Amino acid sequence: MSAADDPGIIDAHHHVWDLAVRDQDWITGPELAPIRRDFTMADLAPEARAAGVGATVLVQTVTVAEETPEFLALAARDPLVAAVVGWTDLTRPDVSDTLARLRELPGGAHLAGIRHQVQGEPDPAWLLRDDVTRGLAALTAAGLVYDLVVLPHQLPACVRAAARHPELTFVLDHAGKPPVSTGEFEPWAADLRALAALPNTVCKLSGLVTEADWERWTVAGLRPYADTVLDAFGPRRVMFGSDWPVCTLAASYGQVVEAARELVGGSDPDVFAGTARRVYLSRVGGRNSRT
Repeated sequence: MSAADDPGIIDAHHHVWDLAVRDQDWITGPELAPIRRDFTMADLAPEARAAGVGATVLVQTVTVAEETPEFLALAARDPLVAAVVGWTDLTRPDVSDTLARLRELPGGAHLAGIRHQVQGEPDPAWLLRDDVTRGLAALTAAGLVYDLVVLPHQLPACVRAAARHPELTFVLDHAGKPPVSTGEFEPWAADLRALAALPNTVCKLSGLVTEADWERWTVAGLRPYADTVLDAFGPRRVMFGSDWPVCTLAASYGQVVEAARELVGGSDPDVFAGTARRVYLSRVGGRNSRT
């Protein structure tokens, strides 16, 4: 039995990068200097094992077409990576063909979803553009999911997009990046609940430590935000993600896992494995054969 079949904890959100292969141009300034180095699966594997994590979902970091084939090839040879959320330009008219080509690549069966850095788009209604709507329809037809990496003010557009595409599963990364560091709650909470009211939406309990004060965060400070997520979506639509290595700006991998356990009230089987298995791993074909 492979780790993907009986993984224990599934980490539904992490990254890797090699600066010799490609610059991560978002890692700038002194605050992010600690993560301006290579992070590989060899770095993650021992920390994952120590935390009881047996399978992961590798998520895109930059909007570069070459990254996704590299991640798929990595998933093909590394048994820890059970699924990939990649990137492709959803606004291109040939996006359906591009998705088909990605699936034909080595490791292409591990493609479970697509993500775009919507948080960096100046248009708060980017998700509602006609060309993006066409791209989201292509994801629906392909049976993939769409990860939302957005800021709180973009959540209303997420609600409208998810309502337009009821057959497409939308996964909200990092709980929509609530303003934990300032202690603010609204309108994030109301918009999150509006999104959760749609049955085709799922939320990742991830990234909260880096939305808090990196030096002074506490589980108690994260709890109101985590409780809102769990109450709005329910455990069957919430999944744990470490956001490693970005999380290391504020906490170690093990600390993030333990904080999540405290916030959830134990190792909930849905939050820590079942939801990710249903949303991501169920879409992965031939995950036991590393082609």
